[in-house]
Amino acid sequence: MITQETIDRLVQFEESRFPVVSVYAQVDVDQPARLEFRARVLDLLDRIRPMAEDRSLDRDVRMSVRDDLARIMDAVVDDRKTPGAVAFFSCSGRNLFEEVALPRPVHDRIVQDATPWIRPLVATLEEYHRTCAVLVDRSRVRSWEFYLDEMRETDTFRDPFPRTTGYPDGRGGDRLRHKADEMTKHHYRRVAELLTDRFRRGEFELLAVGGQADELPAFLDCLPADLRVRLAGTFTADMDSATPAEVRASARAVLESHDRAEEKRLVDECLDAAAAGQPAAVGLDDSLWAGSVAAARSLLVQDGETVPGVVCDRDGWLALSGTTCPLCGEAVRQTPDVVDELVAAVIEDGGSIEHVRAKTPLREHVAAATLRFPLPPRPGADD
Repeated sequence: MITQETIDRLVQFEESRFPVVSVYAQVDVDQPARLEFRARVLDLLDRIRPMAEDRSLDRDVRMSVRDDLARIMDAVVDDRKTPGAVAFFSCSGRNLFEEVALPRPVHDRIVQDATPWIRPLVATLEEYHRTCAVLVDRSRVRSWEFYLDEMRETDTFRDPFPRTTGYPDGRGGDRLRHKADEMTKHHYRRVAELLTDRFRRGEFELLAVGGQADELPAFLDCLPADLRVRLAGTFTADMDSATPAEVRASARAVLESHDRAEEKRLVDECLDAAAAGQPAAVGLDDSLWAGSVAAARSLLVQDGETVPGVVCDRDGWLALSGTTCPLCGEAVRQTPDVVDELVAAVIEDGGSIEHVRAKTPLREHVAAATLRFPLPPRPGADD
């Protein structure tokens, strides 16, 4: 399954004269879909197969491409695929081969470039936060670890159940109701302490809380401040009837809403910073220059946008067009997706990436970034 370590390993792959073949394909598990999956991957590979026979290329480059095609097809024949998608990265001339499972479908795509095409991996991993999904009522709790669309139950316990009805009138009934309220508060505090301990051990990043609508506010009041800021949202569910599949679906919806809201917030903050004259880049051209000089602290890119461009593999200069690098004078390399090169550069420089799926003004700009420092003047480019 996809991990940050996998992405880091692919980002660190150094460009060479041998091309890298990157393939993404959607996966289903029933028999007809498996056969159709193989046919789709074969169709993708056929698009670059002529390169393996291109006599204008050195023989060892042609052999590398042939081996790439064979290795990917051998992997495709293996039926041990999980639903979602799979990505293959192959450069036989440099002994690179990675097969990465993705938990959700992505568009079928093949890209041949000097470096692995990693944007779909980065965008997918961004969507998944290690989350604690909690179902709580006045005396019980169930919790699950939810990550990469997989869920496992972690904690279940019951405290003494307080009566909620049938109290007599008068002072005696008031005392019983007060005792019941204290029992509920004790239970909620115990759950909050459990979650706090797990959070401080680094077991989750976000919290999704489910329960009866009239009971949730009292429980949320018991959460400490460091957990409240990690609360992605709540959902309504009944402890007695909710199935794990229903909890999974509810938690997924909470996280989806949280992520879209977070994307809008980040875009607004970046555009506001630029309008106020603070260090920020708006638009792909300025964002590429920011990536070229390691100025991007946080990069925002519109999900699904691919733009051709150029890159200097010596100095890391990125641009939409050009023939030579204005920094070193070397010839630049054409790339089918300069946004992918930008994403990889920002990751290498320790910056953060956010692929934006929400409807925001970023659609007009493709990319934007908050910066570590104001952009220096650009050198004159030799086009």
